[in-house]
Amino acid sequence: MPAVMAFLAAITSIVYYHNIETSNFPKLLIALLVYWALAFITKTIKFVKFCDNDVGFLQLRFCLTGLLAIFYGMLLAVEINVIRVRRYVFYKCPKEVKPPEDLQDLGVRFLQPFVNLLSKGTYWWMNTFIKTAHKKPIDLKAIGKLPIAMRAATNYILLNETFQAQKTKASPCPAGSRSIWFALCQAFGRPLILSSIFRTMADMLGFAGPLCISGIVHHLSQENKTFHSQPIFFGVHFISTQAFLANAYVLAVLLFFALLLQRTFLQASYYVAIETGINLRGAIQTKIYNKIMHLSTSNMSMGEMTSGQICNLVAIDTNQLMWFFFLCPNLWAMPVQIIVGIILLYYILGISALIGAAVIIVLAPIQYFVATKLSQAQRSTLEYSNERLKKTNEMLRGLNYSNCIHGRTYFTAAWRKPDRKK
Repeated sequence: MPAVMAFLAAITSIVYYHNIETSNFPKLLIALLVYWALAFITKTIKFVKFCDNDVGFLQLRFCLTGLLAIFYGMLLAVEINVIRVRRYVFYKCPKEVKPPEDLQDLGVRFLQPFVNLLSKGTYWWMNTFIKTAHKKPIDLKAIGKLPIAMRAATNYILLNETFQAQKTKASPCPAGSRSIWFALCQAFGRPLILSSIFRTMADMLGFAGPLCISGIVHHLSQENKTFHSQPIFFGVHFISTQAFLANAYVLAVLLFFALLLQRTFLQASYYVAIETGINLRGAIQTKIYNKIMHLSTSNMSMGEMTSGQICNLVAIDTNQLMWFFFLCPNLWAMPVQIIVGIILLYYILGISALIGAAVIIVLAPIQYFVATKLSQAQRSTLEYSNERLKKTNEMLRGLNYSNCIHGRTYFTAAWRKPDRKK
């Protein structure tokens, strides 16, 4: 019964806080402040009583009480900090908070950066948009405008400020291509760190599935006839953490929540990485366009910069950088996943897991060699694509002067030669 009441109280507090935000009446926060304070004090007293009566970490109720005390303490601290910073409840003149400019613009319908955590994780705010898309085809008007932070001009300003900061004497930075990577990491590195954290958490939760299934099979097997004694405190049987986690039904519930959280963190990692890659591509394309507008015509006429090279920079190179940012969390997520997987396999299978790890290590140079050859092939393809685009440009400019069959044959042969090489 207390657990059911605590669950209902948690749901009620979430709904109550939502109504406070929608009604914009922060005076009602005093009720939540009193509730979090009473809950924190109650759980702390209970935890202290457990410590005084030698209830240790082996008992499940002791661990849950300690975690709940920490959780309620964090909620109480957040509530006090909000009231202090915003000058709510006990202050006569609360601090006025203006909504973001994107929310004031009715044309912006992409609300992912502005919704609460639960809606961000489940994309609940998109339900209205999805229902509309089922009824009729969507267009650009239905999609709306992008938020300011996701526009190409905003990301270009951010990237350009990073480049300008590197030019100052007080800013130590590497030279050459390393300086470009250094600027990209400074401008767009933080979202990638967040994406990598989400990816690592998703990979760690991915190991919960096999472990839970192994525990369920072990519990349901005929050989499992162990009996866990339950100590008595305060006249009540306290179940141990080991006995609780050995139960098949508990493991089934944990398996469900582990898979749910894994998919949630994995989706969040993909979203942050993809959004960062798209913002990076828009910023670099804008910077290339701005650079081209300042080039003199002599650079184009003397062949220092051809239209094919410009098209490759705008269309292909920026896409490659975008895809690099898409897959960047895999650089450190995959090694962690392999190491943890080998450790678990060694714990279960023994020496056979080390043999499998040795095969992976042996095949690593081969994979590196294949990746290097693919990179070289792609680089040569880009060179031929540049030549092909140059010939195509010449052909289109010369069509008005070559109406004879011989002229068309010449341009066709000149165009097909780099195409065959590509």
